[in-house]
Amino acid sequence: MTQYFLDIEYNNLVYGEQEVNLKEFECCTFNACDFSQCNFIGVVFIDCTFNDCLFSGAKINHVALRSVFFNLCKMEEVNFAMCDKLIFEVHFKECVLDFSKFYTLKIKGTTFIDCSIIAVDFMSTDLTEVVFDNCDLYRSEFAKANANKANFKTSYNYTIDPTKTKLKKAVFSLNEVKGLLFKHELLIN
Repeated sequence: MTQYFLDIEYNNLVYGEQEVNLKEFECCTFNACDFSQCNFIGVVFIDCTFNDCLFSGAKINHVALRSVFFNLCKMEEVNFAMCDKLIFEVHFKECVLDFSKFYTLKIKGTTFIDCSIIAVDFMSTDLTEVVFDNCDLYRSEFAKANANKANFKTSYNYTIDPTKTKLKKAVFSLNEVKGLLFKHELLIN
């Protein structure tokens, strides 16, 4: 039986492997909590905010993330691709998402602000209207993604092959456009 928690603030907690399983949290705030040991099963977060939390290495399979905000969180090697895809909506600000996976997810309209997004898997992901604001996208993979109307204008270190990624009306800065031409081995001065 699922336990339901509404409008509760959690501070400085370290969660064990199965401690949050089969629980639904709505309008809750988590501050400086450690979820890195969790193996999430049947967990729902609706309109929740995570501030300065640790998720690195957590297994978030079968988690529903519906209108969830992550601020200053460390989330290395997290596989978001296994999350519940129904009403999946997340936003990230000043987070470290290095080596995480969004493979095949529909994350239309998601915002990534001031994030480290190094070697992240966005293959076959729907990135329509996603905003990458001042993000380091070094070695992130975008093959077969739909990045139409995505905004990369203030981000950097990306390499995106326009022949393998949909980029209609996507926005880039002139300084970083070299990330779209890498495969042609052009020298741009």
